[in-house]
Amino acid sequence: MKIGIIGAGISGLTLAYELQQRGIDYHLWEASAEPGGYIHSQREPAANGSGTYLREQGPNSLLGDADLLLWLDKLGLTPSLSFSKPVSKARYIFRNGQYRELPSGPLSLLFGNFFSWKTKLAILRERSNKTTSFEGETLAQFFRRRFSDEIVDYALAPFVAGIYAGDPEQLLVSETFPMLLNYEREYGSVLRGFIKNQSKAGRRQSFSFRNGMQMLPDALAGHLTHLSMNDPVSQISRADDGSWRVNSRTGTQTVDHLILAVGTDAAARLVSSPDLKGRYRAFADALRQVDYPAMTAVHSAYKRADVTHPLNGFGGLNPRREGRFAAGHIWSSSTFDDRCPTDEVLFTTFVGGAHDINQEKAHQPDEVIFRTVHQELADAFGISASQPTFRGIYRWERAIPQYTERIVAVKEQVEAVRADNLLVCANWYGGISLSDCMGKARTLAGKLASGSLINNF
Repeated sequence: MKIGIIGAGISGLTLAYELQQRGIDYHLWEASAEPGGYIHSQREPAANGSGTYLREQGPNSLLGDADLLLWLDKLGLTPSLSFSKPVSKARYIFRNGQYRELPSGPLSLLFGNFFSWKTKLAILRERSNKTTSFEGETLAQFFRRRFSDEIVDYALAPFVAGIYAGDPEQLLVSETFPMLLNYEREYGSVLRGFIKNQSKAGRRQSFSFRNGMQMLPDALAGHLTHLSMNDPVSQISRADDGSWRVNSRTGTQTVDHLILAVGTDAAARLVSSPDLKGRYRAFADALRQVDYPAMTAVHSAYKRADVTHPLNGFGGLNPRREGRFAAGHIWSSSTFDDRCPTDEVLFTTFVGGAHDINQEKAHQPDEVIFRTVHQELADAFGISASQPTFRGIYRWERAIPQYTERIVAVKEQVEAVRADNLLVCANWYGGISLSDCMGKARTLAGKLASGSLINNF
């Protein structure tokens, strides 16, 4: 058996590595010169030679348990692990003109003043909430039904916008956080479900690597023996015996199973190959409907002495109703060591997202974004400097796939084409986080090795 994988993002790399570990023949094609897909880390020297800046242009960290850490150790990455600082456990939300710490436990929730008493009572009463979900329910509808509008506006919405570039009014709870529905069905309460499963989940830690997240895909790629970089796949076709022919810049290969580990645009192009004679037209049409909002990442460094805010947390998210320019700011130098010179602080700001007005912001000229972000940072964090000591910008025209109602049609097609040994392992199917993608790839490798593919993996 030979497996073909198209796309060397984290999903494709992990799948190839796991197959290789199991002694299964495979080939992985990647169109670009660098592995990792959305993962991009760049270290740049400070102008005065006082140190360097580490810019994460994609994911900033990875959340994992002991099993994942053991897996990374086999890759040789343990000496390069960089765990988040304890202070980064605090999360802040912009409200009424300042960043306020989000309650992190029952005591701070009940006795703090972040949420109103009406919302506190709604949270306390959630365990006796007898309402149930309906088909097509969005995240916002779910949280309003079980909690309150305030939870949606000042906890859910900024989290979803800042982490997933999404709109909770559009994202489906069944596709984005199906665990919440499981808790509701099994325990009659989201809170009761969290409490019951807290001990089962295992302790998870947030971490990165000494030279950024790029070290992970680089390590995976370095272990692979059948990875073709700078080798775009031009066309795929299916033989009479059910095998797949993959045409790339370096030639044609035949594989028994073909896995798409690319974005929906590239996947749609591949399954629309002329040799397939329209066999996957419905699949291609569904793929083209998936939304990917634009997102722009801005990095800004300042002298620590010029910033009055203590920056004692992971960062601050901005609710849409507060009218801020950015979706939020990660306090990168508060989260991990060695992100900037020791006498400076580094912010990573995200501009853009699913709302139309946020799309417009993400497409503003560089100078407009730099100027507006600096002013927003200066006002919120008490920065006296007239400009940053360092700044950088990186644009994602298609950032994160949105799990809206359009993804349901994609799921149906993925399940339909599996009978043709055409499989998917990508962030637009079954979970978008790095941990999700790596977990799906490891599971799929196991099923391919055992010959026990099932409808859901």
